[in-house]
Amino acid sequence: MRVTATEASRGFSELLSRVAAGETVEIDRHGQVVAVVTPVRPRFVSGAALLDRLAGLPTPDPDFADDVASLGDVLTPFADPWRS
Repeated sequence: MRVTATEASRGFSELLSRVAAGETVEIDRHGQVVAVVTPVRPRFVSGAALLDRLAGLPTPDPDFADDVASLGDVLTPFADPWRS
C-alpha cells in the first residue's frame, strides 16, 4: 500500500492497524517514497518454528559437503586488522 504523508498523518491509527495485520505501507511526499512502515520481525524463533522452516528447504546434493570443505582451499583467511 502507498499513501501520501498527509494521508498517513490523518489516518495514522488506521495505518498502524494495517501494519499490525501484516501489511507494508510506503509513505510518499511529493511523489517520492520517504518512509516504509513494516511489521516488526521477531528477533527470535522457537525451535519448532525453526524446524518448520528447515523442513521446507531443498535437500543438498550429495557433493554439497565436499564443496563446502573445498572452500578452505580457495578462500583467503580473514586477517583481523586490529591484531598484529
